[in-house]
Order: sequence, then C-alpha cells, then structure tokens
Amino acid sequence: MTPRRAALLREMGLTPLWRLRAADGDGAVDAANIAASAPAVVDNPKRESADGRIAAPREPLMPVAATARVNDSPATVSPVAGGAPQIAALDWPALEETILACRACPLCERRTQAVPGVGDRGARWMFVGEGPGAEEDRRGEPFVGQAGKLLDNMLAALGLKRGEDVYIANAVKCRPPHNRTPEAAEIAACLPYLDRQIKLVRPRLLIALGRPAAQALLGREISIAAARGKRFEHAGVAVTVTYHPAYLLRNPLDKGKAWEDLCFARRLMAEGN
Repeated sequence: MTPRRAALLREMGLTPLWRLRAADGDGAVDAANIAASAPAVVDNPKRESADGRIAAPREPLMPVAATARVNDSPATVSPVAGGAPQIAALDWPALEETILACRACPLCERRTQAVPGVGDRGARWMFVGEGPGAEEDRRGEPFVGQAGKLLDNMLAALGLKRGEDVYIANAVKCRPPHNRTPEAAEIAACLPYLDRQIKLVRPRLLIALGRPAAQALLGREISIAAARGKRFEHAGVAVTVTYHPAYLLRNPLDKGKAWEDLCFARRLMAEGN
C-alpha cells in the first residue's frame, strides 16, 4: 500500500484502510470499519432511498443480458428527425452537435446546456451516471463539484484518471428540474444517445452509478442492493452497478460497499469480463 493510495482511500472515507482477504482469493473486502465523515452540503443531490433501493423489479433480477429497453416511454418521443436509426449512424462531432441541439423531451426547456459526456473516446472503462446537476448544467461537463471529486478519488483508487482510459457520461443529457430523478420517458428519449456513445467508445466495462443509470443500461427498474456484485450485459458489453457518488456523500457508511463494487469491477476487467 503506497502512501498516495492510502491518502486516496482516506479521501473516499475508507479508513481504517480496507484489507483484501487472501484466504479465499476472491478479492472480497473486510468491511469491519467504515469512516462516518462526509461533507454536509452536496451541490448535486440525487434522490435515493436510504438503502439505495427503488421499486421492486418487475421480473426476477438475472445477471444476464439487458437487451430490453424502458417500456413506458411515449411513442411520440423522438430525439431528432429520423429517431434512433439516424443517431446510430452519427460520428462523434455530429453526435455531440445533435445532443446539444436536442429538443426531444421537456428537459430541454430549462437547461442552460446539454451535457454530452467527457473523457477518452477509446476508453476501456465507461462510467454512466444519472444526469447533470446545477454545476454540470452550467459548465457542460458531467460529475463536477463534490460528487465529481469523490468520483475522481474512486477512479484514482483503481489506478485510473479522468480523461485517461475513462469515459464519463450520463443517462440523460439535460438537467432535471431541482435535480429530481429522471423519468422513464426522459431516460428513453436519451437512450439512443447513450447507446451511440457506447458503440463509439467500445468500452470493455460499463459501470452504472446509481439506479437511473442502471435502469437505462439494463432496461428495467432494479434494486442497487440486489444488483451489486453481479455481471450484466448491455449490447454485448459487461455491466456492473454501484452507488452514485452523490448518494455516498449523504450515506458515507455505504462507501465501503462502493469500494467492494470497485474491487469487483477491477476483477471483471482483469479476467477479461
């Protein structure tokens, strides 16, 4: 354990330092001690229940394909003329231009700007969040502010860095009013954009940060608590889920669980998914 890595884990609230169990060889984390300190004010709050759960799944949760899509989006929603087939043919410049000009759902009416995504366009790791907050809406970049700092620390604990072998995007590209949870129709309207980003990046692993991101990638409502530690798929790409950094700022006792999830993601990547 290097001093720099120890400092990063302390920033994540993971002190005393976590020890990987060597006996069973599965990389599980000994969660005997968890730090309870976290910033009292978060500039990008996300609404999640105390245990990170949402409504019960509509069908048994299986750690396999996620070919389904959100079912309850209105048929009238179309991100651009031509809809998803046209988006699926766009290159990076055209895709980002289309996202910035999108008027597909009411979220566009109160945004400062759409937030397409940021990072390495050939990354092996792709992190998908919920949607822009107030600061993201102002700056045009996902995961800034306190939640962004925590995500950067999570990346550093994995030996990663924003912009290097990492691409970051959101399930919806415009800020929901008052940072509320995106609605199913809003997620559905943005899904062709996210699908195209995934196709262009061609990551080896997708990490869903929070339930709306998991819903977008898995095509159904899920319980984060039940989905943790499982491998899913989206369009042939491995998917794993964990808590959103903003949720962790409000619920620091779950930071240990998030660290377990990162260790699981690292094993998936090392094993070739």
